[in-house]
Amino acid sequence: MALLHSSAPALTSAATLFSNNNKTSSLSGLQHRIRCNVVEPLKCENGYPFVSTLSNDFLASKSHLDFTINKHDTRLRIFSGTANPALSQEIACYMGLELGKIKIKRFADGEIYVQLQESVRGCDVFLVQPTCPPANENLMELLIMIDACRRASAKNITAVIPYFGYARADRKTQGRESIAAKLVANLITEAGANRVLACDLHSGQSMGYFDIPVDHVYGQPVILDYLASKTICSDDLVVVSPDVGGVARARAFAKKLSDAPLAIVDKRRHGHNVAEVMNLIGDVKGKVAVMVDDMIDTAGTIAKGAALLHQEGAREVYACTTHAVFSPPAIERLSSGLFQEVIITNTIPVSEKNYFPQLTILSVANLLGETIWRVHDDCSGGYEPYSSLGID
Repeated sequence: MALLHSSAPALTSAATLFSNNNKTSSLSGLQHRIRCNVVEPLKCENGYPFVSTLSNDFLASKSHLDFTINKHDTRLRIFSGTANPALSQEIACYMGLELGKIKIKRFADGEIYVQLQESVRGCDVFLVQPTCPPANENLMELLIMIDACRRASAKNITAVIPYFGYARADRKTQGRESIAAKLVANLITEAGANRVLACDLHSGQSMGYFDIPVDHVYGQPVILDYLASKTICSDDLVVVSPDVGGVARARAFAKKLSDAPLAIVDKRRHGHNVAEVMNLIGDVKGKVAVMVDDMIDTAGTIAKGAALLHQEGAREVYACTTHAVFSPPAIERLSSGLFQEVIITNTIPVSEKNYFPQLTILSVANLLGETIWRVHDDCSGGYEPYSSLGID
């Protein structure tokens, strides 16, 4: 598998990609490549592609901006929960800071204990904790961390949630159902959070469930940069939405990939985590299909969609997603040979036992780290030249 890690230096950190040479397409000699207008063109270092999550020229230059970022601001503190400590450490390394000292333990009966090991009085505190599986454990841990910071007199508390669990329960599809996404938003707000920083929410309306500001970051720039490094002819590319609900996401993705054509898989869902593919809208014959979704859970939807694409004559199928939930039997489905490559990010940690040859993990640490700086300094993520970062 290929991994994309963030290196330790603060401003010059970047993500170094190690990709298998045998995955290079036979179309490398063609003139027309995928064009990606997200950040600077791909570089090479020691013969390997070198992908920066954020343009280092943008980050190092102060001439574009009317303010100066103080990277040694002692009022900024970052604490990590137990859900994804590796990502938290990468974010801290990018920002040139150390993770705050925090004690988190579980009693014999399963109750969670949290104690900050340093003062946060008057500080701008960022708590990094995705509510990934086990969702209830990690959510409760986040709530207790927020409460601990509030009672320690933190000035501002931002919940950095790379993956927002319960986001799929955002509406009532049948009578007498709960809207758990709204409930979780209320819990986070009532616990004492002043702001939420989330990455690729399942649906845009989830932002409206919070009564506090929400900064929504998209993982698209990271994946687009990586795809731009692939030697795929732009004329042979087609972006595929695995369901009708993801058409807007796939259309935005296709627009940044040389304005590629769009195809849609029509599916009918008969139950939770059970999907049945019906037919395909669009032409994929002889093309390289890139399936785009916000998450892969059991991989039933995307695997059946990939099988349909092969039946319709697609030459290769790539799967791209921000959140790799990977509930069983996702690994078996994804490694069955349907996909040329499965491209994910590290918003959710993937255990080594779930690695397989087609898997590529990209890091969003630089993207989240830069967003934290912009939130801390009260700057818009859409400020040029940062508008390409995909920050609302």
